[in-house]
Amino acid sequence: MTSHRTPRLATILGATTAALLLALTGCAGGAASSDDSSRIVLGADDGNEAHWTVLKQKLADEGIDLEVRTINDGVQLNQGVQDGELDVNLFQHLIYLSQFNVENNGTLVPVGATAVYPLALYSEKYQDVKDLPEGAKVAIPNNPTNLARGLLNLQTAGLLTLKDGGNALSTPADIVTTKVELLPVDTNQTVTALKDGSAQAAIVNNTQAQKGGLGDELIIFKEDLNNPQLAPYINAFVTRDDKKDDPRWAKLVEAYHSPEVEAAVTELNQGNLQFKADWTADKLQGELTSLEDALEAQKG
Repeated sequence: MTSHRTPRLATILGATTAALLLALTGCAGGAASSDDSSRIVLGADDGNEAHWTVLKQKLADEGIDLEVRTINDGVQLNQGVQDGELDVNLFQHLIYLSQFNVENNGTLVPVGATAVYPLALYSEKYQDVKDLPEGAKVAIPNNPTNLARGLLNLQTAGLLTLKDGGNALSTPADIVTTKVELLPVDTNQTVTALKDGSAQAAIVNNTQAQKGGLGDELIIFKEDLNNPQLAPYINAFVTRDDKKDDPRWAKLVEAYHSPEVEAAVTELNQGNLQFKADWTADKLQGELTSLEDALEAQKG
């Protein structure tokens, strides 16, 4: 669930990993982060993308040296911030962050919003969501975050209804009525299920759609990125609670939302995103707290 192609995001990264890959953009290293006001050590899962170079230059103009480390696991990205190896990270949306904090007693907080990315319904066989026949198989990511979002997507598309309207924690058990048959698969297999005929339609995140060669012309239903129900899926810069007031974050967020950086991020995602510069740290924290409370209540 989830700065870049959400979907790595959004693709909610695995809960465990056999090894941690630490690769600095340009060089390898593992030096700890610091509170040096002239330096930021940032963790991301796509540190070699072009927009990081643009962001580095923007921050250099402000006297800040940005060091980007590529780490290919969400838990490790968050644990790196929690442990102080990283100052801040950018890869996740709020629902993923809430799950990390609740499951790991984390003290991570959002300090600036980036964007929200679509989770669309694709089909190679049908031109419109209304054309899907009764009982059509729809592939959907099986990780909890994107599964809930996919269910909300299908509900908005008129293909199913959820108990009490559903929310960011919904599961198939909350389905009240449905016109389609769900086929839960690994996020990386949503495109495969569509192409091999296992499913007549598939919920696919932006990153997987690009990797799988799915063009926008195959989208038969797309979320309204202005929908308030998508607030849990806003991506954010994340740091540790005791560092939330560091003045570096304001400069980082401002540089990210500069025309030059936003243009590079937009090009990377082929325009499939909506920036959320208007979401302040306080507003993000309010949403995060609500999600964490809901998760705690769900745990009982």
